[in-house]
Amino acid sequence: MSVLKYINPSTRANNDTGFGANTSSSGGRFVNRDGSFNLRKVGLPFWDRTSVFHILLNLSSWKFFSVIILFFIGINLVYTSVYFWLGAQQFTGMLSHTRWEEFKELYFFSTETFTTVGYGRVNPIGDGANFVASLESLNGFLSLAIFTGLIYGRFSKPKAYLAFSEHATITAYKDKTGLMFRFVSYKDHHTLTDVEVIVTGALLVQEDNKRVYKFFDLPLERSRIQNLPMNWTVVHPIDEHSPLLGLSEQDVKDCDVEIYVLVKGFDDVFSNQVLKRTSYTHAEIKFNRKFVPMYRETTTTTILELNKLDEFVEVN
Repeated sequence: MSVLKYINPSTRANNDTGFGANTSSSGGRFVNRDGSFNLRKVGLPFWDRTSVFHILLNLSSWKFFSVIILFFIGINLVYTSVYFWLGAQQFTGMLSHTRWEEFKELYFFSTETFTTVGYGRVNPIGDGANFVASLESLNGFLSLAIFTGLIYGRFSKPKAYLAFSEHATITAYKDKTGLMFRFVSYKDHHTLTDVEVIVTGALLVQEDNKRVYKFFDLPLERSRIQNLPMNWTVVHPIDEHSPLLGLSEQDVKDCDVEIYVLVKGFDDVFSNQVLKRTSYTHAEIKFNRKFVPMYRETTTTTILELNKLDEFVEVN
């Protein structure tokens, strides 16, 4: 693999990204497309490195509610097993005739106790069953409080509803070339204000007879806008101040180029600042492509076609 051996001295290196000089050339990426960092931590026990609250707060909706359902079924199976071990003589109102029917009745008694519904036909009369039922009621109250807090946290957590184009392009721009990508705020009523975008380029370069990654600020045509009601095509002019100057499509691949993007803005729905990260590797950078317009005018309004976010055409 060839590497870049000369960097234009007028380009501005960025040593504050926090990534460090990664000597690996395996083709990985520093930032995943969803904005998470491509990093795995080891050296400490799993539970010391893991935050269950953070995991549940950031799970997708279907996974989060699946966890709630599985937890509810699982915890009630545990309590049912304890009741079953104590025996049916610890309860009154049982109508079961087989062991399986007895287990089912005890399971539904457990769910009623856990949720404090308490329909009343089956009641504990033994000391052991009463003691376990009291613990289960407490467990139910605490579980309800925890999941209520998690659900509220998930709904109230500030989130940047931004979608990025799947690809970036390098194409003709004014009298030179430019690196371009675009993004849009796709939720109704979530219009960001005071939006700022920061773009950093990572290139594999030759330094002191070894290959290291160097990071460079990529100056933008415009790095801040007041409002984001529509899409924004971000442009980095590839001029004498750009580390991408003179790089062909093969050079971009050989240098393992990755473009790291950070977008920040104020969302008036959350009354808070939100941010979103993403990146583009060399495989996601297309040459000689031009994005097509995403909007069209009518007599009364402007229509923003979100499905065209990644549509482009080939140009000479």
